[in-house]
Order: sequence, then C-alpha cells, then structure tokens
Amino acid sequence: MAGLGIVIVIGVIIASMGFALITYMQYETNYIESSVGNAVNVGPVEYIITFEGTHNGNKENVPENTFVMIGITAKNISSEKTVISGGQFYIVDEKEQKHEAVFGKFSAIDLYLEALEPNNPIQRTTQFDIPYDEEKQYKIIIRPQKDQSTSDTAVVCLTNC
Repeated sequence: MAGLGIVIVIGVIIASMGFALITYMQYETNYIESSVGNAVNVGPVEYIITFEGTHNGNKENVPENTFVMIGITAKNISSEKTVISGGQFYIVDEKEQKHEAVFGKFSAIDLYLEALEPNNPIQRTTQFDIPYDEEKQYKIIIRPQKDQSTSDTAVVCLTNC
C-alpha cells in the first residue's frame, strides 16, 4: 500500500512539472528578427519600419539629445479591429540600453493611439530622444498590445546592420 502511495506522489509531481513546462513555453517571448524595410508580424499586425533620419524637434518639443525618427507602416492582418500605440516601440543602442518613443507631439501622422481596421494599412512616424551616432547600430523593438494575445516581439535592425 505504501508503494502505491509513493507511485501516486511521483506521478503527481511529474504531471505538475509537465504542466508548468507547457505553461512556461506558452508565455515565453518569441523574438522575431528583421531589418529596416522588411515586413515583420507581431500578433495581428504587419509592420514595416523605415529610418526617416534625425531632427531637432520643433518650438514646443526640443530634444535633450537628438530625435531619431522612424516611419511605421502598420497593417491589421486579422479579421477583427485592433489598436497600436507609440508606447509599443523602443530603440536599443549598442550598449543594449532601451529608450522609449516620444510620440504624439510632432505632426498629424505622428503615432499616438490608432485603431486598425482589417486590411487597411496606415503610415505613421515616431521618434526617440537619444545621443545618436551615425556610426553605431540601433534596433527597434516592437512589442504587442496587451489585448493582442501574442508572445511575439520584433527586433528590427535600423542602422548599420
């Protein structure tokens, strides 16, 4: 009888470890690497990122360093409406430091919060205030919105790939 109890306990332990492993793998971030100008899918949205150059802001918004501007073409490839925002985008420098976007302050096409209808692409821009060096490599990270139910994250090489 004691031997049967041990077998049951060991079986429960093995089953719980298997369940934990499956759960971990389901929510582990899946990094998708791409380069500037190429389409990359993050959940229900297809993105194409372009390097639009640098600028020194406007009268109301002056950078601490330099603004690096990117172009964003976003297309909802699902059959349901979804949302994207400037807060999904980060720039990473050669030191692996992540910088948030400065969004919604520069023009009518500057990305802030945007509803995407299925198969209706949009073009927007956003910028990052960083100490820019044209000799260094920069990458854009695109994270999904919370309601997009994906563990995909894109890493797009922006310069000096």
